[in-house]
Amino acid sequence: MHEKSAELIKKFLRYLEVQKGASAHTLRAYEGDLEAFFNLWKIEPKDVTLSEVRAFVASKITKGAKKSSVARELSSIRAFFKFLVRERYLEANPAKLVPLPKQEKKLPSYLTVDEAFGLVESPEGDNFKPVRDRAVLELLYSSGLRVSEVSTLDIDDLNFSEGLVKVRGKGKKERIVPVGGKALAALKLYMNARYKVRAGTRKTKNTPGQRQWNTAGTPLFINRLGGRLTERAVRRAVVENARKSLLGKKASPHTLRHTFASHLLQSGADLRVIQELLGHSSLSTTQRYTHLDLAHLMEVYDKANPLGEEE
Repeated sequence: MHEKSAELIKKFLRYLEVQKGASAHTLRAYEGDLEAFFNLWKIEPKDVTLSEVRAFVASKITKGAKKSSVARELSSIRAFFKFLVRERYLEANPAKLVPLPKQEKKLPSYLTVDEAFGLVESPEGDNFKPVRDRAVLELLYSSGLRVSEVSTLDIDDLNFSEGLVKVRGKGKKERIVPVGGKALAALKLYMNARYKVRAGTRKTKNTPGQRQWNTAGTPLFINRLGGRLTERAVRRAVVENARKSLLGKKASPHTLRHTFASHLLQSGADLRVIQELLGHSSLSTTQRYTHLDLAHLMEVYDKANPLGEEE
């Protein structure tokens, strides 16, 4: 890679982190995409033309890369050159006119109510790990949080008396989301287990009949050593328990997020409300989450149409 390219990529990533509040995962993705492009051409950004960008995209598709991956890489390249135009390093964005590969429209997977209940109830035992995993799964399904949002929660973000949680979403935007009764119950059990884990590593002041934590900036979900639970560990908790409860059907934290939105929509929730709960800036993004299967549509039709049951 050209030295100037590396310097400008570093500056761009710093801009994304400080000005846009990009997560570590997002920064790694941008960095990997840009390194792949400039490692191929080994030229300065000012020497890149429409031809290099087109050739990069064509080479990826020829090698059998997924269209979704190619589209993401091209989006990263576009954003980088847009930044360079903004910084007056370039006069025009050479990637602007390169079209994104057409994507196959896929309906994202979601769980039935029975499958969702089976998954969140699958951690067995009263030891720390199953109790914590149960609380994580219940919260994911109850509130539709992203995996990054769950891992960054602090104890102070959870309001047990009001049944609410304060979430820091993409771009560090905050929102308040309700937490269901079953999730709150699971979280209370987890907090007791959490206290036992932390008791040996942090001194606490207890008042009679009450346990108190120094909760400012203290992570809600922790591992056995008392450190913050990582995004990878949250994903692992979902995948491992899905393997036990769903009989071969795969699930991820995103599956539970989509399940949360789908079940709300099926229960009659307004799309705008779901948008706010999920933390989407655009309603069109929410619409991609909230599909209804044919069976449910037919059920609604039968109930609403006077002739439906007879037919």
